[in-house]
Amino acid sequence: MTPSAPLLPSDLNTHFVGRLRARDAKAWFELWETFGPVLRAQLSRWGRGKVGIETVQDLSQETLAALANSIDTHDPTRGARFSTWLLAIAKHTLYGEIDRRMAAKRGAGVRPDRLDDIGDGPKAADRPDDDYERSVFEAKVSAALRAVEREMGLMEFSVYRMRVLDGQSGKQVAAALGISEPTVSRRLSAVRERLRERLGETFARYSFTEEELFELGRNGLELNPTKTTDGGFDEALAEIVHRSHARRSTLEGPPGATH
Repeated sequence: MTPSAPLLPSDLNTHFVGRLRARDAKAWFELWETFGPVLRAQLSRWGRGKVGIETVQDLSQETLAALANSIDTHDPTRGARFSTWLLAIAKHTLYGEIDRRMAAKRGAGVRPDRLDDIGDGPKAADRPDDDYERSVFEAKVSAALRAVEREMGLMEFSVYRMRVLDGQSGKQVAAALGISEPTVSRRLSAVRERLRERLGETFARYSFTEEELFELGRNGLELNPTKTTDGGFDEALAEIVHRSHARRSTLEGPPGATH
């Protein structure tokens, strides 16, 4: 399948950056809501079970703060991916925390522990691995889906969720919601169209390279559809959402876990 022609990532380099510079609370929340879970999972992996959940939360917030403060210095001509840059800032944040704790322990004459015992944690992952890249991709898809859920009416999005994400038939959805099957089809199409729009906007906002934008088409999420591609789009989206939920459950563990 040929990838869709992507939008240019101009929004990230202009409007969204301006909002971050102005300390726009909504822009900050968007950044945290989208990539906070990815960073928490990555920092936990680097911590090798020695980093408590509160420390991971603090470090992931510090990472996004560093990104917000330095995003305008990024040179898009260097070809670095947004995901790679985000990971580099996370490493820098973790190293800084390790250095601070080791200095404090030395000053107190106490043997370093917890973060100090991580050693070369992030160094073992200088290049983003496939799991991380997939997590960033899935985070962008989830952000677009949340935007559509907020924008569309409850009935419209419920139709899409039940029909596509829950795998129910049109007849089942119609019976459950008390509407006709043609109405189910119309609302399904409306949500799908809006979702394609939001996917394009979200990937433009959180991408530094065209390669990142082409990931949509490579994963079956065509933004320039024909009637024959709608079914494949829905199937691809459902697979991505289910895979994302499974990955986050595996990496983050049960509530209250301190990994």
